[in-house]
Amino acid sequence: MPVTVFIRYTLDPFKRAQFEHYANRWLSIIPDCGGALVGYWMPHEGTNTIAYGLISFESLAAYEAYRARLKADPGGAANFRFAEAERFILAEERTFLRQVEA
Repeated sequence: MPVTVFIRYTLDPFKRAQFEHYANRWLSIIPDCGGALVGYWMPHEGTNTIAYGLISFESLAAYEAYRARLKADPGGAANFRFAEAERFILAEERTFLRQVEA
């Protein structure tokens, strides 16, 4: 069953530029590691602390294989270290969704 991982980020409002840099890096890393990137969304108007990322997979097993490749990927590891060092993500929630089909 195909699944989409819906990631909700709570950001430090004074570090949105760092998050955008982080999200921009994922645009090539995620597909290279096997995820079908739907996209990342930044705050535009209204709340300035919430951002989203959506990535689709053929199955939960495909997601698990992707996570292993992502952790082993030098670019992915560097991006995780960047987020840890800069501390612009205050919280991250993952929800696994399936598409409603007729």
